[in-house]
Amino acid sequence: MSTLEAPDTAERDRKAEHIDLALEERIQLGANFFEEYYFEHQALPEIDLKEIDLATTFLNKRLRSPLLISCMTGGTEQATRINRNLAAAAEECGIAIGVGSQRKAIEDPSMVPSFQIRDQAPTVPLLANLGAVQLNYGFGLDECRAAVEMIDADALVFHLNPLQEALQPEGQCDFRNLIEQIGEIATRLDVPVIVKEIGCGIGAAAARGLKDAGIEIIDTAGLGGTSWARIEARRASEVDLGELFADWGVATPRSIRELREIGGLTVIGSGGVRSGVDVAKAIALGADLAGMAQPFLETASQSAELTVEKCHRTVRELKIAMFCAGAIDLPALQQVELQRRARG
Repeated sequence: MSTLEAPDTAERDRKAEHIDLALEERIQLGANFFEEYYFEHQALPEIDLKEIDLATTFLNKRLRSPLLISCMTGGTEQATRINRNLAAAAEECGIAIGVGSQRKAIEDPSMVPSFQIRDQAPTVPLLANLGAVQLNYGFGLDECRAAVEMIDADALVFHLNPLQEALQPEGQCDFRNLIEQIGEIATRLDVPVIVKEIGCGIGAAAARGLKDAGIEIIDTAGLGGTSWARIEARRASEVDLGELFADWGVATPRSIRELREIGGLTVIGSGGVRSGVDVAKAIALGADLAGMAQPFLETASQSAELTVEKCHRTVRELKIAMFCAGAIDLPALQQVELQRRARG
Protein backbone atom coordinates (compact mmCIF):
# COMPACT_ATOMS: atom_id res chain seq x y z
CA MET A 1 0.00 0.00 0.00
CA SER A 2 1.42 3.37 -0.97
CA THR A 3 1.37 6.40 1.33
CA LEU A 4 -1.05 8.02 -1.08
CA GLU A 5 -3.50 5.13 -0.79
CA ALA A 6 -3.43 4.88 2.99
CA PRO A 7 -5.52 8.00 3.88
CA ASP A 8 -8.24 7.02 1.40
CA THR A 9 -8.38 3.50 2.81
CA ALA A 10 -8.57 4.93 6.33
CA GLU A 11 -11.44 7.20 5.26
CA ARG A 12 -13.35 4.31 3.72
CA ASP A 13 -12.82 2.31 6.91
CA ARG A 14 -14.09 5.24 8.99
CA LYS A 15 -17.23 5.62 6.87
CA ALA A 16 -17.90 1.88 6.99
CA GLU A 17 -17.45 1.93 10.77
CA HIS A 18 -19.93 4.82 11.03
CA ILE A 19 -22.56 2.77 9.18
CA ASP A 20 -22.02 -0.32 11.31
CA LEU A 21 -22.13 1.62 14.58
CA ALA A 22 -25.20 3.67 13.57
CA LEU A 23 -27.10 0.39 13.12
CA GLU A 24 -26.38 -0.70 16.70
CA GLU A 25 -29.30 -0.13 19.07
CA ARG A 26 -27.04 0.93 21.95
CA ILE A 27 -25.73 3.82 19.85
CA GLN A 28 -29.21 5.39 19.83
CA LEU A 29 -29.88 7.90 22.59
CA GLY A 30 -32.77 5.83 23.93
CA ALA A 31 -34.92 8.86 24.79
CA ASN A 32 -37.94 9.83 22.68
CA PHE A 33 -38.59 13.49 23.39
CA PHE A 34 -41.68 13.39 21.17
CA GLU A 35 -43.33 11.21 23.85
CA GLU A 36 -43.64 14.35 25.99
CA TYR A 37 -46.35 15.52 23.58
CA TYR A 38 -49.67 14.03 22.53
CA PHE A 39 -52.64 14.87 20.34
CA GLU A 40 -56.05 15.39 21.86
CA HIS A 41 -58.16 12.66 20.30
CA GLN A 42 -61.03 13.82 18.10
CA ALA A 43 -63.85 11.27 18.31
CA LEU A 44 -65.66 13.28 15.60
CA PRO A 45 -62.86 14.41 13.27
CA GLU A 46 -65.40 15.50 10.61
CA ILE A 47 -63.06 14.45 7.77
CA ASP A 48 -62.66 11.42 5.50
CA LEU A 49 -59.41 9.50 5.98
CA LYS A 50 -59.22 8.91 2.21
CA GLU A 51 -59.21 12.67 1.59
CA ILE A 52 -56.23 13.54 3.81
CA ASP A 53 -53.69 15.41 1.69
CA LEU A 54 -49.99 15.09 2.56
CA ALA A 55 -48.66 16.90 -0.50
CA THR A 56 -46.26 19.80 -0.07
CA THR A 57 -43.64 21.73 -2.04
CA PHE A 58 -39.94 21.73 -1.21
CA LEU A 59 -37.22 23.36 -3.33
CA ASN A 60 -39.86 24.06 -5.98
CA LYS A 61 -40.65 20.37 -6.35
CA ARG A 62 -43.84 18.64 -5.31
CA LEU A 63 -43.58 15.97 -2.61
CA ARG A 64 -46.29 13.39 -2.03
CA SER A 65 -45.46 13.37 1.68
CA PRO A 66 -43.58 15.80 3.95
CA LEU A 67 -40.62 13.46 4.38
CA LEU A 68 -36.87 13.75 3.88
CA ILE A 69 -34.45 10.84 3.92
CA SER A 70 -31.77 12.66 5.86
CA CYS A 71 -28.13 12.92 4.79
CA MET A 72 -26.23 9.83 5.89
CA THR A 73 -23.45 8.17 3.95
CA GLY A 74 -21.20 7.72 0.92
CA GLY A 75 -17.65 6.78 -0.01
CA THR A 76 -17.71 2.99 0.32
CA GLU A 77 -19.09 0.03 -1.61
CA GLN A 78 -21.64 -0.55 1.15
CA ALA A 79 -22.61 3.13 1.07
CA THR A 80 -23.07 2.99 -2.71
CA ARG A 81 -25.64 0.22 -2.34
CA ILE A 82 -27.36 1.99 0.55
CA ASN A 83 -27.56 5.31 -1.30
CA ARG A 84 -28.99 3.72 -4.42
CA ASN A 85 -31.60 1.86 -2.37
CA LEU A 86 -32.51 5.07 -0.57
CA ALA A 87 -32.75 6.99 -3.84
CA ALA A 88 -34.95 4.39 -5.51
CA ALA A 89 -37.27 4.44 -2.50
CA ALA A 90 -37.36 8.25 -2.42
CA GLU A 91 -38.39 8.33 -6.07
CA GLU A 92 -41.01 5.62 -5.61
CA CYS A 93 -42.52 7.41 -2.62
CA GLY A 94 -42.14 10.98 -3.86
CA ILE A 95 -40.03 12.26 -0.97
CA ALA A 96 -36.78 14.22 -0.66
CA ILE A 97 -33.33 12.71 -0.07
CA GLY A 98 -29.86 13.86 0.94
CA VAL A 99 -26.44 12.22 0.68
CA GLY A 100 -23.63 12.02 3.21
CA SER A 101 -20.67 14.37 3.38
CA GLN A 102 -18.99 14.69 -0.01
CA ARG A 103 -15.72 16.15 1.24
CA LYS A 104 -13.64 13.08 0.51
CA ALA A 105 -15.29 12.60 -2.88
CA ILE A 106 -14.10 16.07 -3.86
CA GLU A 107 -10.60 15.17 -2.71
CA ASP A 108 -10.68 11.61 -4.12
CA PRO A 109 -12.64 11.16 -7.37
CA SER A 110 -12.80 7.38 -6.88
CA MET A 111 -15.46 7.99 -4.23
CA VAL A 112 -17.71 10.07 -6.49
CA PRO A 113 -19.88 7.20 -7.85
CA SER A 114 -21.09 6.30 -4.34
CA PHE A 115 -22.89 9.66 -4.20
CA GLN A 116 -24.27 9.79 -7.76
CA ILE A 117 -27.88 8.70 -7.36
CA ARG A 118 -29.76 11.14 -9.59
CA ASP A 119 -30.45 8.34 -12.08
CA GLN A 120 -32.34 6.53 -9.31
CA ALA A 121 -34.16 9.67 -8.15
CA PRO A 122 -34.71 11.84 -11.24
CA THR A 123 -37.69 13.91 -10.05
CA VAL A 124 -37.40 14.37 -6.27
CA PRO A 125 -35.35 16.98 -4.36
CA LEU A 126 -31.76 15.82 -3.91
CA LEU A 127 -29.45 17.47 -1.37
CA ALA A 128 -25.66 17.73 -1.60
CA ASN A 129 -23.73 17.83 1.67
CA LEU A 130 -20.52 19.32 3.06
CA GLY A 131 -19.31 20.05 6.56
CA ALA A 132 -19.46 23.78 7.28
CA VAL A 133 -16.17 23.56 9.16
CA GLN A 134 -14.47 22.71 5.85
CA LEU A 135 -14.80 26.41 5.00
CA ASN A 136 -11.97 26.91 7.50
CA TYR A 137 -9.89 24.09 6.01
CA GLY A 138 -9.47 25.11 2.40
CA PHE A 139 -12.94 24.69 0.94
CA GLY A 140 -14.74 27.56 -0.73
CA LEU A 141 -17.25 28.36 -3.45
CA ASP A 142 -15.57 26.09 -6.03
CA GLU A 143 -15.82 23.04 -3.79
CA CYS A 144 -19.44 23.86 -2.93
CA ARG A 145 -20.28 24.08 -6.62
CA ALA A 146 -18.43 20.82 -7.23
CA ALA A 147 -20.51 19.05 -4.56
CA VAL A 148 -23.73 20.27 -6.15
CA GLU A 149 -22.65 19.46 -9.70
CA MET A 150 -21.36 16.03 -8.67
CA ILE A 151 -24.88 14.79 -7.96
CA ASP A 152 -27.02 17.33 -9.83
CA ALA A 153 -28.38 18.53 -6.48
CA ASP A 154 -31.26 20.90 -5.83
CA ALA A 155 -29.61 22.39 -2.72
CA LEU A 156 -26.44 22.21 -0.65
CA VAL A 157 -26.56 21.20 2.99
CA PHE A 158 -23.89 22.54 5.33
CA HIS A 159 -23.79 20.26 8.35
CA LEU A 160 -22.70 21.54 11.76
CA ASN A 161 -20.97 18.99 14.01
CA PRO A 162 -18.77 20.61 16.68
CA LEU A 163 -19.29 17.83 19.23
CA GLN A 164 -18.51 15.10 16.71
CA GLU A 165 -15.35 16.87 15.58
CA ALA A 166 -14.24 17.42 19.17
CA LEU A 167 -14.54 13.70 19.89
CA GLN A 168 -12.97 12.46 16.66
CA PRO A 169 -9.28 11.57 16.84
CA GLU A 170 -8.98 13.23 13.41
CA GLY A 171 -11.47 16.01 14.21
CA GLN A 172 -11.29 19.54 12.77
CA CYS A 173 -12.39 22.04 15.39
CA ASP A 174 -11.83 25.54 14.01
CA PHE A 175 -15.43 26.78 13.89
CA ARG A 176 -14.56 30.50 13.80
CA ASN A 177 -16.46 32.92 11.53
CA LEU A 178 -18.60 30.22 9.94
CA ILE A 179 -21.89 32.13 9.94
CA GLU A 180 -20.39 34.87 7.77
CA GLN A 181 -18.80 32.34 5.41
CA ILE A 182 -21.99 30.26 5.11
CA GLY A 183 -23.90 33.43 4.28
CA GLU A 184 -21.35 34.40 1.64
CA ILE A 185 -21.63 30.99 -0.05
CA ALA A 186 -25.44 31.23 0.08
CA THR A 187 -25.40 34.54 -1.81
CA ARG A 188 -23.17 33.17 -4.59
CA LEU A 189 -24.27 29.55 -5.04
CA ASP A 190 -26.83 28.81 -7.74
CA VAL A 191 -28.93 26.57 -5.46
CA PRO A 192 -30.31 27.19 -1.95
CA VAL A 193 -28.16 26.50 1.10
CA ILE A 194 -29.61 24.46 3.95
CA VAL A 195 -27.96 24.29 7.37
CA LYS A 196 -28.39 21.32 9.70
CA GLU A 197 -26.88 19.82 12.81
CA ILE A 198 -26.16 16.09 12.97
CA GLY A 199 -27.84 15.19 16.25
CA CYS A 200 -27.30 17.97 18.78
CA GLY A 201 -29.92 20.39 17.49
CA ILE A 202 -29.96 24.07 16.56
CA GLY A 203 -31.21 26.59 19.09
CA ALA A 204 -32.70 30.03 18.65
CA ALA A 205 -29.45 31.99 18.83
CA ALA A 206 -27.71 30.00 16.10
CA ALA A 207 -30.84 30.03 13.95
CA ARG A 208 -31.17 33.82 14.20
CA GLY A 209 -27.55 34.23 13.19
CA LEU A 210 -28.08 31.97 10.19
CA LYS A 211 -31.26 33.76 9.16
CA ASP A 212 -29.51 37.13 9.41
CA ALA A 213 -26.82 35.68 7.12
CA GLY A 214 -29.46 34.84 4.52
CA ILE A 215 -30.22 31.19 5.29
CA GLU A 216 -33.90 30.35 4.81
CA ILE A 217 -33.95 26.55 5.39
CA ILE A 218 -32.74 24.98 8.65
CA ASP A 219 -32.84 21.33 9.67
CA THR A 220 -32.95 20.84 13.44
CA ALA A 221 -31.22 17.42 13.46
CA GLY A 222 -31.82 17.57 17.17
CA LEU A 223 -31.09 15.43 20.20
CA GLY A 224 -33.08 12.22 20.34
CA GLY A 225 -31.78 9.79 17.75
CA THR A 226 -28.35 8.45 16.84
CA SER A 227 -25.68 9.60 19.29
CA TRP A 228 -22.59 10.65 17.39
CA ALA A 229 -20.92 11.23 20.73
CA ARG A 230 -21.24 7.50 21.40
CA ILE A 231 -20.09 6.61 17.89
CA GLU A 232 -16.95 8.74 17.92
CA ALA A 233 -16.09 7.87 21.51
CA ARG A 234 -16.35 4.18 20.63
CA ARG A 235 -14.04 4.71 17.69
CA ALA A 236 -11.56 6.51 19.96
CA SER A 237 -11.87 3.88 22.73
CA GLU A 238 -13.24 6.55 25.09
CA VAL A 239 -16.66 5.09 25.85
CA ASP A 240 -16.99 6.99 29.13
CA LEU A 241 -16.50 10.30 27.30
CA GLY A 242 -19.19 9.33 24.84
CA GLU A 243 -21.64 8.61 27.66
CA LEU A 244 -20.82 11.95 29.30
CA PHE A 245 -21.84 13.80 26.13
CA ALA A 246 -24.49 11.38 24.82
CA ASP A 247 -27.37 13.64 25.86
CA TRP A 248 -25.68 16.93 24.98
CA GLY A 249 -27.78 19.20 22.79
CA VAL A 250 -31.18 20.67 22.03
CA ALA A 251 -34.03 18.15 21.94
CA THR A 252 -35.75 18.08 18.55
CA PRO A 253 -39.21 19.27 19.71
CA ARG A 254 -37.67 22.27 21.45
CA SER A 255 -35.49 23.05 18.44
CA ILE A 256 -38.51 22.97 16.11
CA ARG A 257 -40.46 25.34 18.34
CA GLU A 258 -37.58 27.79 18.71
CA LEU A 259 -36.99 27.89 14.95
CA ARG A 260 -40.68 28.32 14.18
CA GLU A 261 -40.94 31.24 16.63
CA ILE A 262 -38.23 33.09 14.70
CA GLY A 263 -40.41 33.12 11.59
CA GLY A 264 -39.47 33.30 7.94
CA LEU A 265 -37.75 29.92 7.92
CA THR A 266 -38.51 26.60 6.29
CA VAL A 267 -38.01 24.18 9.17
CA ILE A 268 -37.05 20.55 8.73
CA GLY A 269 -37.67 18.65 11.95
CA SER A 270 -35.28 15.73 12.37
CA GLY A 271 -33.48 13.94 15.16
CA GLY A 272 -35.16 10.95 16.78
CA VAL A 273 -38.10 10.87 14.36
CA ARG A 274 -38.99 7.19 14.36
CA SER A 275 -42.62 6.93 13.19
CA GLY A 276 -45.41 8.65 11.36
CA VAL A 277 -46.78 9.79 14.72
CA ASP A 278 -43.45 11.51 15.39
CA VAL A 279 -43.70 13.12 11.95
CA ALA A 280 -47.18 14.40 12.81
CA LYS A 281 -45.93 15.81 16.09
CA ALA A 282 -42.96 17.48 14.40
CA ILE A 283 -45.25 19.23 11.93
CA ALA A 284 -47.75 20.22 14.64
CA LEU A 285 -44.83 21.71 16.58
CA GLY A 286 -43.96 23.85 13.55
CA ALA A 287 -41.86 21.84 11.09
CA ASP A 288 -42.58 21.96 7.37
CA LEU A 289 -40.92 18.60 6.69
CA ALA A 290 -39.68 15.80 8.90
CA GLY A 291 -36.36 14.05 8.33
CA MET A 292 -35.55 10.44 9.18
CA ALA A 293 -32.15 8.78 8.98
CA GLN A 294 -31.47 5.63 11.03
CA PRO A 295 -34.84 3.94 10.33
CA PHE A 296 -34.19 4.24 6.58
CA LEU A 297 -30.53 3.25 6.97
CA GLU A 298 -31.66 0.02 8.58
CA THR A 299 -33.95 -0.91 5.67
CA ALA A 300 -31.69 0.41 2.89
CA SER A 301 -28.89 -1.80 4.19
CA GLN A 302 -31.10 -4.65 3.00
CA SER A 303 -33.09 -3.46 -0.03
CA ALA A 304 -34.93 -0.66 -1.77
CA GLU A 305 -38.16 -2.64 -1.42
CA LEU A 306 -37.94 -2.70 2.38
CA THR A 307 -37.21 1.03 2.35
CA VAL A 308 -40.32 1.65 0.26
CA GLU A 309 -42.31 -0.42 2.75
CA LYS A 310 -40.90 1.65 5.62
CA CYS A 311 -41.90 4.85 3.84
CA HIS A 312 -45.43 3.58 3.13
CA ARG A 313 -45.81 2.48 6.75
CA THR A 314 -44.64 5.90 7.99
CA VAL A 315 -47.12 7.63 5.68
CA ARG A 316 -49.95 5.41 6.90
CA GLU A 317 -49.07 6.18 10.52
CA LEU A 318 -48.99 9.91 9.71
CA LYS A 319 -52.40 9.78 8.03
CA ILE A 320 -53.99 7.94 10.95
CA ALA A 321 -52.56 10.47 13.41
CA MET A 322 -53.90 13.34 11.30
CA PHE A 323 -57.29 11.66 10.95
CA CYS A 324 -57.67 11.22 14.70
CA ALA A 325 -56.46 14.78 15.29
CA GLY A 326 -58.96 16.17 12.76
CA ALA A 327 -56.38 17.57 10.33
CA ILE A 328 -57.23 17.25 6.63
CA ASP A 329 -53.89 18.55 5.33
CA LEU A 330 -50.50 19.81 6.51
CA PRO A 331 -51.53 23.45 7.08
CA ALA A 332 -54.37 22.16 9.26
CA LEU A 333 -51.95 19.90 11.14
CA GLN A 334 -49.71 22.89 11.86
CA GLN A 335 -52.69 24.55 13.56
CA VAL A 336 -53.33 21.60 15.90
CA GLU A 337 -52.19 22.37 19.44
CA LEU A 338 -50.26 19.51 20.97
CA GLN A 339 -50.78 18.68 24.62
CA ARG A 340 -47.78 18.17 26.89
CA ARG A 341 -47.61 15.42 29.46
CA ALA A 342 -47.07 16.41 33.08
CA ARG A 343 -43.69 15.32 34.39
CA GLY A 344 -43.18 13.36 37.56
